[in-house]
Amino acid sequence: MKKIVFLTTLLLVLAGILPLVAQQNNPSAAEKEGSYALTISLERVFPYRKGYVVKYRKGMSGVVDAYLPLEWFEGTGKKGDLILMGSGTDWPHMTVFYKDGEFDHVRLYVRKERSHESWGNIPLHVNLDDKFESVEGIKLVF
Repeated sequence: MKKIVFLTTLLLVLAGILPLVAQQNNPSAAEKEGSYALTISLERVFPYRKGYVVKYRKGMSGVVDAYLPLEWFEGTGKKGDLILMGSGTDWPHMTVFYKDGEFDHVRLYVRKERSHESWGNIPLHVNLDDKFESVEGIKLVF
């Protein structure tokens, strides 16, 4: 009886290890091309007439602004996806995808309800138009 339990346990352990070894020896297409993604939590998201201003943490006390033009989220060749999350415990976040070390696209996960504390408002008299001009990508600062 002890031999059967030992052999069964050994087979289960081997069955669990084999897929891990197979993945290490066979890199995915994304790894071959040098693609990777970075996900960061957002402090606040500010809608603006030219796009979105997102604030995220830099270190323990700093905050950095990133400017995401509306054109990235429109049309067929878009560089961005706006994903509306329902109520729950998920805090808004952003995933930035890079390909061969260059910005490829971004996914912005935000709360559907604009009354949520993660949404902010930019005062009407503030002009940020120049911040959205000629934005080619996102260079995250940590």
